[in-house]
Amino acid sequence: MESTLNTKPFVRSIVTFALCASLFATSPVPASAFSLTSDPIEELQAQLSSAVMHAPGRVGIAIEDLATGETSGVNANANLPAASVIKIPVMVEVFKQMEAGALDLNTTVDLEASDRDWGWGDMADAPIGTERTVNQLLWLMITQSDNTATNMLIRTVGRVHINHTMAALGMRQTRLSDYIRSESDSIRYALRTSPKDMLSLLDKIARERLVDEWSSREMLAILAGQHHNGLIPAVLPAGLKIAHKTGSLHDTLNDVGIVYRDNEPYVIAVMTTQLSDLDLGRAFIHRVSRLAYHEFGSVERWRENRGIAAFRVDGPSASIAGAQAPDDAMWDSLAPKPSPEAPELSLPTDPAAESEQ
Repeated sequence: MESTLNTKPFVRSIVTFALCASLFATSPVPASAFSLTSDPIEELQAQLSSAVMHAPGRVGIAIEDLATGETSGVNANANLPAASVIKIPVMVEVFKQMEAGALDLNTTVDLEASDRDWGWGDMADAPIGTERTVNQLLWLMITQSDNTATNMLIRTVGRVHINHTMAALGMRQTRLSDYIRSESDSIRYALRTSPKDMLSLLDKIARERLVDEWSSREMLAILAGQHHNGLIPAVLPAGLKIAHKTGSLHDTLNDVGIVYRDNEPYVIAVMTTQLSDLDLGRAFIHRVSRLAYHEFGSVERWRENRGIAAFRVDGPSASIAGAQAPDDAMWDSLAPKPSPEAPELSLPTDPAAESEQ
């Protein structure tokens, strides 16, 4: 798609690591030096390229301005360990099969012994035969990052169908080749994706175009209920609406999501692996998150100066985007009510340090 302002396409090609190092060896331009006559997305690219030169391991970044569709990133196409970020594709397939009538939110699934994963989640401690609805399992999978709940959903919809749907959506780097077995050495190769693939999925959810409008809104509500907020949200203003999913596994730390920054929401995917210490990955994700949030203030001013409309969606999703007063009660109402026999769910003080979430 061509820009109405110039002949450059809105969606810019992603620069590889080596090219970034050669093109942006100089210090980045400070935010205060931005001009309304320059494209701040290009300035953001320079900032990201500089940050990657000091990355603690192998990293990939993809960021999109939802209002214009312009993107920026480094190593965005890299095939990387997904860790629990793979739970977004699982969620997508569940909603796809609901849209087809194969199941619904009230469909019940019984826990089987093969579903158990002890890496993360209280469902692993539940008795065999414990029954949960699809709705409950979705919320446990995303907001609590429960691995056993995830395996129950994978078994219900089928790995082959998850992979087929991702391929049909153009997710070339996303593949789930096993259930979540967090203690297995092969898990890093069994769950794969890229920042660009996650950006594409989240873009479709934000625009209410993934599966259908209702499904996108439901998925957005679940992602907005995330309890593990130690990465992208940790350095951003309190109360900011963020719909996201984290992932950590051994030497890998990821976070991908939609940040509703005033009138300039953006999608961000930051993936890190081959880390000698997860704290280094956490610090890197914090740096990129802080940088993106700050620079999108310039994007908003640049867009408004050119008369480009802000990103808007209609319906319930509009409240989280800030197009109207937030209706937190609506989002809370979508969360499943715990069944009487459901175990009390506990949260760690440092969720990013867990083995798989």
